[in-house]
Amino acid sequence: MTDRKALPGSAAEQIRLLLERMEMAALARVDRIQIREKDLSGRELAALVEEAIRRVPASCRILLNERLDVAWAMGAGGVHLGEESLSVKEARRFLTEKTRGEDFLVGASTHSLAATRAAETAGADYVIFGPVFATPSKAGLGPPHGLLRLAEVCGSVSIPVLSIGGITLGNARDCVAAGAAGIAAIRLFQDAVDVAGLAQDLREGCEEQNRG
Repeated sequence: MTDRKALPGSAAEQIRLLLERMEMAALARVDRIQIREKDLSGRELAALVEEAIRRVPASCRILLNERLDVAWAMGAGGVHLGEESLSVKEARRFLTEKTRGEDFLVGASTHSLAATRAAETAGADYVIFGPVFATPSKAGLGPPHGLLRLAEVCGSVSIPVLSIGGITLGNARDCVAAGAAGIAAIRLFQDAVDVAGLAQDLREGCEEQNRG
């Protein structure tokens, strides 16, 4: 997930650094990159998505936060919806009228078991659930849910659940052990000096957990 404002420099420099970070993450075999720049205009988001798609290999899906219209128009790999944005049901209704809908992911952020089940029923391809651990960026969502609640949520739906909130290299494998299909993070990836090394360490740790 992206947060260009956490990067140094002018607005133009932040965009340049963000694109570089996305490219590095994709080359490190990160599966999906969610562009989460809520304050940008539709035109600015379209330009950012277009450039991101141009730079990253097709094996990495570019997802856009909330703006289904822009994501679809620019050929992104999907849209990620918040609990207060366009509903999964409405997004699915839009996609049923499009010929490319089967290749377009619809994800949702959820913060409760009920919301996760509702997202699955509405047709979400995956959910991002959290915060699992304490993190300043999710403080407004209340106390962290913890691994036991994560395990309950993962065991209650058949779609992939990604964990978010305070994710570190040290606790990522605990999330996988709880049933998460993967992890989502902003600072973990964006602040990493060696994105490729981080991604490899995460992958090896999670694979080891799955084997165990």
